[in-house]
Amino acid sequence: METEQELPRYSDHITIARPPDVVYAMVSDVTRMGEWSPVCKACWWDDGDSARVGAWFTGRNEQPDRTWETRSEVVAAEPGREFTFLVGGAESPFVRWSYTFAPVDEGTELTESWEVMPALVARFADAFDDGGVATLAERTATAHAGIPATLAAIKEAAERS
Repeated sequence: METEQELPRYSDHITIARPPDVVYAMVSDVTRMGEWSPVCKACWWDDGDSARVGAWFTGRNEQPDRTWETRSEVVAAEPGREFTFLVGGAESPFVRWSYTFAPVDEGTELTESWEVMPALVARFADAFDDGGVATLAERTATAHAGIPATLAAIKEAAERS
C-alpha cells in the first residue's frame, strides 16, 4: 500500500517593535519584497492592482544558476492579520506563501510560512530524471535559509522607519 508523501513546508517567526497594521502594510506591498528576500528580487502588481483577494502579481527570482518569474494570486488580504498568495494561482497552485501578524506586547509577531503544493511535486516529477527529488530538496533548503533572512530584513526596515 502506497502512503501519501508529506509535502515540504516551513515557517518561522520574528517579533517586530511595530503594530500589526504597520507591518502588514509593508509586507502586503509586494513591490517591496525585493528589498528583503534573498531570492525574490522584484515584484510588481499585474494590471496596476493592489493587495486584495483576487489580485495577481509577478515576481522575479534570482539564484546564481538561474533567473525566473512567477505569477501569484492573493488569496487572503486581511489588514493587520494575514496576507497569503499562491504561486500559480488558486486554480493550480504550486506554492503557498503566507504571512500572519499577531499583536504581542512588544509589537507584532510576524510569521512567514512556505508550503509546496501537489502540483509542484507533479511538475518536478515530470521534468527531472530523478523525479524532482533533488530540485525539491534544493527549494526546501532555500526556504529554510531564506525565510529567517527575509524576516530579519523586514524587522530591520520596520523598526528603522
